[in-house]
Amino acid sequence: MSITKFHIKNILSIVLLTFALLAFLSVNAHAESKSFTASEQGFKVWLNDFKKQALQKGISQSTLDKAFKNIKLNANVLKSDKKQPEFTQTFFEYFNRAVSKHRVQNGLKKYQEHKELLDKVTKKYGVPGRYLVAFWGMETNYGSYTGNIPIIESLATLAYDPRRSQFFTTQLMSALTILNKGHVTLKQMKGSWAGAMGQCQFMPSNYLKYAVDGDGDGKINLWDSLPDVFYSAGHFLQQLGWQKEQNWGREVSLPKGFDYALADNKTARTLNAWQKMGITLADGRNLPKEDMQARLLLVSDYRGPAFLVYQNFKVIKRWNNADKYAVAVGHLADRIVKRPPLTKQKPKNDKGISHTQIKEIQTLLTQLGYNVGKPDGIAGSKTRNALRDYQSKHNLPADGFASVRMLKILKTSKTKAQ
Repeated sequence: MSITKFHIKNILSIVLLTFALLAFLSVNAHAESKSFTASEQGFKVWLNDFKKQALQKGISQSTLDKAFKNIKLNANVLKSDKKQPEFTQTFFEYFNRAVSKHRVQNGLKKYQEHKELLDKVTKKYGVPGRYLVAFWGMETNYGSYTGNIPIIESLATLAYDPRRSQFFTTQLMSALTILNKGHVTLKQMKGSWAGAMGQCQFMPSNYLKYAVDGDGDGKINLWDSLPDVFYSAGHFLQQLGWQKEQNWGREVSLPKGFDYALADNKTARTLNAWQKMGITLADGRNLPKEDMQARLLLVSDYRGPAFLVYQNFKVIKRWNNADKYAVAVGHLADRIVKRPPLTKQKPKNDKGISHTQIKEIQTLLTQLGYNVGKPDGIAGSKTRNALRDYQSKHNLPADGFASVRMLKILKTSKTKAQ
């Protein structure tokens, strides 16, 4: 064999081996992300690399030494992050705890106690004080519990886990920046397992973007300074798009035979248009004669309350993207200024439904000839539309809600069909 042929043969071998190695590494990396196993040793390796990045981004060595002293991988934080609740609470199960009698009474007291400060915040940012107090009550029960997990440790643990590493790495860098600027001490910096901080539960990146020094002491302390807490919450909501001339929404009454498909929380119509469909305020009075856009929302099945919601409802959801949460904040704000409670009460057979039970509903609908896709335990648009069609054909209120009640009805229907 000549030297030239020998070289060519070896070069081809190297190329083939390189491609094989790259393919192996690619597959291995994909498998590793799926079968990631956290370890203290792996965490330390990751942490050393992160510290180098932090230094390059302007975090001082002194801050890093303090922040990461005696830090360890927090297994409880990883468990909390991966924990998926099997049961979905009904609206009433959630709401009756969120807007409890005790929380309303405390909200009334806190609102009166801090009204002078709240009025100043409202004047500056346009957000009424009752909403600031409602968020405060929902997030930390008026500051009584802000969380007790060391923020740096929880964020470092979550940043190390590849599942949402990029997001939590950003949050960890933001938390270190807050420490670096001297706003709070490391001892003060405790919060939720996911890194939310202070009496208004800001994530560190939002702290840097929206938090305000309300008391003028040169620091932003969302744990101990109520002026900082309220001014920060007001600024945040203003930046999210708060409409100072609008409410959040209103409980309404729907006429008999109303098409529940219109309650999609998507289609906006004027209040006058909703009035023409027979919708009134919950107490029977006409809707306000305003050309305001509103969307119709059902947060439960037909037995629960219905709401016409405005732009500020969307703003509340930008704080926490859940209809139940947004309704609770809005209604708590109403109760804080002595507006009436909801007219609808929890039904006797109101019960949370599990993902397994939703899968069972989807399977039964499929067996009855409906296309809901692969049963996945999530009541998406296909499942809701199928339920609505089934309900219409069987003279049931066509709200499209997957519930334990509907599961029993479908089981009975399937048995009769056999």
